[in-house]
Amino acid sequence: MSLLLLLEQSLNGLQFGLMLFLLAAGLTLVFGIMDMINLAHGSLYMIGAFLAATLVPVTGSFWLGVGCALIATALIGALLEFTLLRQLYRRDHLSQVLATFALILISNEAVRMIWGPQPVALDAPAALSGAVEIVPGLQYSAFRLSIIAVGFAVALLLYLLIAKTRIGMWVRAGASNREMALAMGVNVNAVFTFVFALGAALCALAGAMLGPLFAVQVGMGENILILAFVVTVIGGIGSIRGAFAGALLVGAVDTFGRAFLPMLMNKLLPSAIAADAGATLAAIAIYVLMAGVLFWKPQGLFPARA
Repeated sequence: MSLLLLLEQSLNGLQFGLMLFLLAAGLTLVFGIMDMINLAHGSLYMIGAFLAATLVPVTGSFWLGVGCALIATALIGALLEFTLLRQLYRRDHLSQVLATFALILISNEAVRMIWGPQPVALDAPAALSGAVEIVPGLQYSAFRLSIIAVGFAVALLLYLLIAKTRIGMWVRAGASNREMALAMGVNVNAVFTFVFALGAALCALAGAMLGPLFAVQVGMGENILILAFVVTVIGGIGSIRGAFAGALLVGAVDTFGRAFLPMLMNKLLPSAIAADAGATLAAIAIYVLMAGVLFWKPQGLFPARA
């Protein structure tokens, strides 16, 4: 295993982990504050990606189009919370799962009606289409480096928002003890709408940044939603710090597993079964990680209610 390959896969894991953090941050806040299981979180990721793919050509600027997609998705999220999801807060988790699963189906069909069944192209900005020499002998995608930079910048802004502002104080209070926050006069409904809109915008950002790397297509949110839930469980419900740590762990394990486990299996098993065995082990590696973390810390790495 060469050092250059190890460095490249480390950067890939960091990039993927930071995008998972954007998804998991909104998901963990919604779950931690509202005590609500929102399976439709991945649908907002899909909608954000489709809106970005539409608005980038219209505006003529990748970043302006992505910014407009973020605002539009945040508004959709706020409207969804105000009109429908608010009715589910006092329902049991089974009702929430069924209702938000229905939203997945509705969202997929709505996107298919508007954009069609075929994948939609979302191109990276021309200025970031090349490669950057990280170290001698390693050329790395400039766009992937921009994803890493955006992920760190958003993580810093979220930290400042949650830790240093009055709104963040309300959010932390709601995540730690919702009843006490309500008793202290916090406008819980406004906080809920803000958190949901923020989570929707983060989903849209993740979808827009990953769109040039993966296909922008109907149903793209389901698989990555599973990873976002894994990150939330590993990090601790309601914890932004936990979501960040969990996302980096999951991103690293997923990337290294897919890159190196098939190579390892080729050395240990006959070639006829090595490829399938390596891919299977790579697919379950993050769930083994989750089981290990929960065995060690049942409430996650940094639970908000600790």
